[in-house]
Amino acid sequence: MDDQNTDHTGHTDDLPRLPFTRDDPLEVPEMYRALRAVRPVTRVRTQAGDLAWLVSGYEEARQAFADPRLGRSAPDPERAARISGSVLLGGPRGDIETEKAEHERMRRMLAPAFSARRMSALGPHVQQLVDELLDHMAELPRPADLREAFSVPLPVLVICELLGVPYADRGHFRKLAEAMTDMRDPRHAEAAMTELADYTRAILVDKRANPADDVFSDLATMEAPDEEIATLAAGLLFAGHETTVNRIDYGVLLLLGNPGQRDALIADPSLTAPAVEEILRMAAPGNHGLPRYAHEDLSIGGVTIRRGEAVLIVTTAANRDERTFPEPDRFDIGRSLGDPQLAFGYAARYCIGASLARVELRSVFGTLFRRFPTLELAVPAGELVERESSLTGGFTRIPVTW
Repeated sequence: MDDQNTDHTGHTDDLPRLPFTRDDPLEVPEMYRALRAVRPVTRVRTQAGDLAWLVSGYEEARQAFADPRLGRSAPDPERAARISGSVLLGGPRGDIETEKAEHERMRRMLAPAFSARRMSALGPHVQQLVDELLDHMAELPRPADLREAFSVPLPVLVICELLGVPYADRGHFRKLAEAMTDMRDPRHAEAAMTELADYTRAILVDKRANPADDVFSDLATMEAPDEEIATLAAGLLFAGHETTVNRIDYGVLLLLGNPGQRDALIADPSLTAPAVEEILRMAAPGNHGLPRYAHEDLSIGGVTIRRGEAVLIVTTAANRDERTFPEPDRFDIGRSLGDPQLAFGYAARYCIGASLARVELRSVFGTLFRRFPTLELAVPAGELVERESSLTGGFTRIPVTW
């Protein structure tokens, strides 16, 4: 915990510096536990070398999510702490004067499209897509790449149909989505984000002339600047599939690494829903926190945070808080989650696509191992290659056989 860091003024300190290392991609860095034991809200240096408050405790994370004085915009964006080289989570976004109203307007507009009822109605169709993809995978030569055959196509198919995006364009927008997460080349990532917004803008223009029963047709009727709607649409297309892909991969790896849990899931379909919640709690594909900026002075976990200061909410660490989850590093699909995991955020910052992700993941894990009970990795787990330069993490390939 004593790495020395030098900030842009030349001042040297011994604050912990992000990102923390981890030996196992299925675990979270041990440094989070060490920091939480001393102080669940503590000062760190970001990857960019700036100061931020790190929130690693469960209750403290919920408090941060629920506090309206924390936002993605900053009072003084030019001087705000930078988190990393990421264009998505590297620094402040939006305008402090309009962020709250824009966020509420966006949620009101999207709530009907992503309602739990509408997502549940999607269930049978999602199940059909799962079955068809697994039928196709069964015909592939072994070993097969689970990502290519199943983990990527399913969320892409679902989000394309829900939003009204041509599935034939998947190669194009997947390439842009992956480029957007590249933390090594911010200019390339920024260009990809702009190109994805241009792509969605063209679809929205077409939806105005040819509306259908999909979310992009709803967005096309919004009274807002085209650029703003296109950016929102691009965000939905990106977030609507990228994170679910990794949750499928990590869920498979967690179950393969815990064969007793896998066998229990195969034997008892009623464990599917709690298994998904445990996968969401345990999965840690990205080793990064969610940035927020204090719009005014506030307190989290008894720690005073001043206006303009950066806060990093690390949900993967909060989901392993031993004060909330007994034996937090033990994967247990029978665990009773009295306190819900924070993979989807909390309160006003709760992910609007949570119901969609749950429908997909329940279908996946209610089917995959019953269809392929002998599914196993075709290489040692230690040989899987992480996408280390990607903001959303995950692996390059998941070779499996059965």
